[in-house]
Amino acid sequence: MSRKWVLFLPLSLVLLLAGLFGYALLSGVDPSEMPSALEGETMPAFRLSTVQDSRDMLSADDLLGEPFLLNIWATWCPSCKWEHPYLNSLAQEGVRIIGVNYKDERELAQAWLNDYANPYEIDLFDPNGDLGFELGVTGAPETFFIDAQGVIRYRFQGPIDSALWHDELKAVYDSLH
Repeated sequence: MSRKWVLFLPLSLVLLLAGLFGYALLSGVDPSEMPSALEGETMPAFRLSTVQDSRDMLSADDLLGEPFLLNIWATWCPSCKWEHPYLNSLAQEGVRIIGVNYKDERELAQAWLNDYANPYEIDLFDPNGDLGFELGVTGAPETFFIDAQGVIRYRFQGPIDSALWHDELKAVYDSLH
């Protein structure tokens, strides 16, 4: 039996991959957009301390009553450092932001907030990434838009800047009120 078909295997794989990439480009699929499976669901239950005090334990119920952004951040995340000044601006404009320090060290997080200012009304400390896992976090930064009853309404992956906020995300936040 001839084994000439083996010679066409690499060409077949290249054509298959080209077809998949072509489909993705022509269908308008945005690979950076990943909707959360939790949109429309209540925020997961948790019990975490704050970055500032390991004895100050909070739960999801402690955050309810007003809409807020739940921002996942870490000191090891360069995009978080880039995003941080804009989060300070949003907080000064009255946007309620709850921080979740994700898979980090408490002392480094405290130093970060002292050095770069603190945009967070509350800073939760999630050293093992337990809350992040429940939220389906794939990396930092990620921001969840949560209504006053604790229902996740939107998820954004990546750093937030002024253009993105005004062009897209502000409308989402405003719709929570």
